[in-house]
Amino acid sequence: MAQRRKLIGVNVATMIDAPTHVDTEIEPLLQEDARAILAKADVLRNGPRWSVAFALGLRQAEALGIRWKYVDLEKGQLRVFQLKRRGFAHGCEDPVACVGTRHKDTCGPDCVGQARYCPERLGGEWEFRKPKGRKTRPVPIPKPLIPLLKAHKAAQSAERLAAGSAWEDWDLVFCRSDGRPIDPRDDWGAWQTLLKAAGVPPARLHDARHTAATLLLEQGVDIRVVQEILGHSSLAVTKRYTHVTSRLAVDAADRMGKALWG
Repeated sequence: MAQRRKLIGVNVATMIDAPTHVDTEIEPLLQEDARAILAKADVLRNGPRWSVAFALGLRQAEALGIRWKYVDLEKGQLRVFQLKRRGFAHGCEDPVACVGTRHKDTCGPDCVGQARYCPERLGGEWEFRKPKGRKTRPVPIPKPLIPLLKAHKAAQSAERLAAGSAWEDWDLVFCRSDGRPIDPRDDWGAWQTLLKAAGVPPARLHDARHTAATLLLEQGVDIRVVQEILGHSSLAVTKRYTHVTSRLAVDAADRMGKALWG
């Protein structure tokens, strides 16, 4: 940027060797762990939210942003968007002093971040956005998931009637008891509670998405189809999952043996 602004004649960043990129290890949950989680979630309010996590591999903001108007239970598909908060901004006159009252000594004097703690903060409104990669995509719904979503819709309709005027209509498939969006931190807390109830070791919420990708590949689904379902921007991202699917490698070896030796 400094070079584009004519502040420097040479971009010194181009004179160094780029660091070697090392992919983080993909750690999906075991198939039996996923089934144990879904068994515990079956009796919970918003229980199908976790079925969606494993069956469709949606990101958290995508799962919490599903709206009924984009869900076609007859055709068995839904269209993906995201629900996220806008960034917070300081509404006070002195952001540095404001932050200093909330930060510990580890924060420098020039820090003006953490605007969410400002008592006069601005922003933070919920908004629907296109998914990561800026491409809305139709996602097929597995048939066993359709009756779960239908039952969930009926239960939500009963909640709407009980809430009366207190209900806020966001048209969300997964929402709070008054119709408002679920905060991602509350969603994460519900996930951790569910893991403990199912007797599953601690795991990130995003690991459910990794599990979905791994299970699809292990069922023999073409990797390009998996890329489309998960909404990966490139095939290279999806290929990161192939090293964990040892079952596919064994199957390939068996097929090669049959091809050569019958």
